Amino acid sequence: MVEAATHSSTLSVCERPSTPVDEALKARIRAQIDRWGERLVILAHHYQRKEVVPYGNFVGDSYYLSKMAAQQEKAEHIVFCGVHFMAESARILCRPDQRVYLPNLRAGCPMADMADDAQVDDAWEFLGGFTDLKAIIPISYMNSAARLKAFTGANGGLICTSSNADKAFEWAFARGEKVFFFPDEHLGTNTANKLGIPRDERVLYDPLKPPTDPAPYKKARVILWKGFCHVHTNFTVEHVERTRRDYPGVKIVVHPECHEDVVNIADACGSTAFIDKYVRSQPSGSIIAIGTEINLTSRLADEHPDKTIFELSGQNCPLCVNMFRTSLEDLATCLESLGPGAHDKEIFVRPEIARDAKLALDRMLELK
Repeated sequence: MVEAATHSSTLSVCERPSTPVDEALKARIRAQIDRWGERLVILAHHYQRKEVVPYGNFVGDSYYLSKMAAQQEKAEHIVFCGVHFMAESARILCRPDQRVYLPNLRAGCPMADMADDAQVDDAWEFLGGFTDLKAIIPISYMNSAARLKAFTGANGGLICTSSNADKAFEWAFARGEKVFFFPDEHLGTNTANKLGIPRDERVLYDPLKPPTDPAPYKKARVILWKGFCHVHTNFTVEHVERTRRDYPGVKIVVHPECHEDVVNIADACGSTAFIDKYVRSQPSGSIIAIGTEINLTSRLADEHPDKTIFELSGQNCPLCVNMFRTSLEDLATCLESLGPGAHDKEIFVRPEIARDAKLALDRMLELK
């Protein structure tokens, strides 16, 4: 087996050893889990800190966790260890009598912030100036605010995740002539590539430099928003080439938020759930480099000691600082405050926004 000492040290950059304080926090969390029983459900995204993940009743990507949120029947309290747009989506999909919490309210998403409602409204107005808007189907990536999910639902569109973007595109083209996809240009590009949509039938919309010439947009079948994930765009072709040179026989799997040049030369590409399954499917002794957030990569390395698993860049710590915000202390404090009264970590969505956003989310969940 290829030695992985250097990569083990790379993984440890974003970690720290457990302390007596951590052990006390874990005991507080476990006490609240025991107290609430089936009346409490904790959802944990793959990118959460490794010490937080074990407390998730359900652990997965945003698509899976959305489904789980919608299916909870006994839970009174749903605590989402993730980022704000995920907790909002859970709030929208849950029953009105259920309560949803985000343990750290500062856990946002820079990509989601790259498309605000005023910018999307301006883009929609621009497109409507030369095209029947009924022919354009909006698709909003899950990484977007509730207001934009509502815009999508109200205009006949749906939400997608990296697990089902190709199915969402196919759904949209069965109902319209054009797809308006936001906010991640790379997931949109990689999905268009996967479906064989020619490059001359795509166009990029830059909200910071709104276009004035409608010609490219009239021709395009796919209109992509200029947005990106700062974690995944750090992985480069050079990283792939160096890894293949240094580790003969290595398998490289990356997330579709990576640049298309990286995706095109990787061995496999898919969502966090796909990456998890891909690693598990590889035989003992495999060497696997992963192009995604460090916490999932590090956890997979721990779970599969018979395989050499490391993050693709080998040079940095591809950390989503917002996912990392949720600590054991955040979770313990959140759980200890559950009850009938007000809670400062509770997530609310206005009814009129939730109604239209739920249309878009339900359409996503109905995809076959």
